[in-house]
Amino acid sequence: MMNDCEFLWQQLKTVDDPDVHVNIVDLGLVYAIETKLNEGEEIHVTMTLTSPSCPMGDFLIDAVRKTLVAVCPHQTIKVELVWDPPWNPDMISEIGKMELGLL
Repeated sequence: MMNDCEFLWQQLKTVDDPDVHVNIVDLGLVYAIETKLNEGEEIHVTMTLTSPSCPMGDFLIDAVRKTLVAVCPHQTIKVELVWDPPWNPDMISEIGKMELGLL
């Protein structure tokens, strides 16, 4: 049986980076998902972008919020954009690397 966080990770796999057509989880852009359901029913996502100048940043943050609101409509969704650790291609999963033709 899948726990809440596993379910949320799976939901975020439906959010693709429109530039490379790979989901943000397999790209390594999502660092953490925390649920604080006993503390105000909050879902906190910590994520990054491939670079601070990524033109898709606002789109991706909005897509994360919309995706999680669709499955958790009564929770507050907070998306925190961080730059540490900085994203690098080693963060791409094997699945992501295969989709990008890197394996």
